[in-house]
Amino acid sequence: MTCNTQIPTLDGDGAIPAYVAMPEGTPRAAIIVQQEIFGVNAGIRQKADKWAAKGYLAVAPDSFWRQQPGVELDPAVPEQFQEGVGLMMKHDFDLGIRDIEAVIHWIRREKGVAKVGLVGFCMGGRIAYMAAARTDIDAAVGYYGVMIDEMLGEKHAIANPLMLHIPTADGFVTPEAQKAMHEGLDDHPKVTLHDYEGLDHGFAEEIGDRRDEAGATLADSRTEEFFATHLG
Repeated sequence: MTCNTQIPTLDGDGAIPAYVAMPEGTPRAAIIVQQEIFGVNAGIRQKADKWAAKGYLAVAPDSFWRQQPGVELDPAVPEQFQEGVGLMMKHDFDLGIRDIEAVIHWIRREKGVAKVGLVGFCMGGRIAYMAAARTDIDAAVGYYGVMIDEMLGEKHAIANPLMLHIPTADGFVTPEAQKAMHEGLDDHPKVTLHDYEGLDHGFAEEIGDRRDEAGATLADSRTEEFFATHLG
């Protein structure tokens, strides 16, 4: 199953496709699962399903819907990887954060779930940082977020808890960028950074050869505890 829900934009000029996974009974809270550059593919839907199994309402919005709705790419296929990079390069991140705001509002107003978190991967890790700085998301987690070092000027606006998972051998986030993130954020009272020595970008993907089982298990356990603490 791909996207199964349409969420109105803030100004009502369109609808954001999303994959929504419902828990049994009343949701303990909600978690927005923010895609990588590969769309709401099987791995992202699997992550949403796992959060629903833990009692959360899980919502995975299609970030590329304004460019090309319904993108599902396989990172193991070089041509599809490059297609994803191209989509990210053309993505309007500022407008995308307004779409995240629309999803937050929909969860709270239409679904009646007050506490909302966000977990994002790669491009979604950057969006997790932006959501923490620009929205009233209750808690956010970013895995191997790209270009965060270029946005440290927004750190003063982070008012709710943010956790970032940083693999030290990330081929898309240089050691210099990682150093800047630590120097800029280590002393921030709302931000927690975790390094994963020797691991590369994509180590926590659900499907594919990039996954590192031990690293993914550790990062995911930290994320689950973080959300349990800050969302309930």
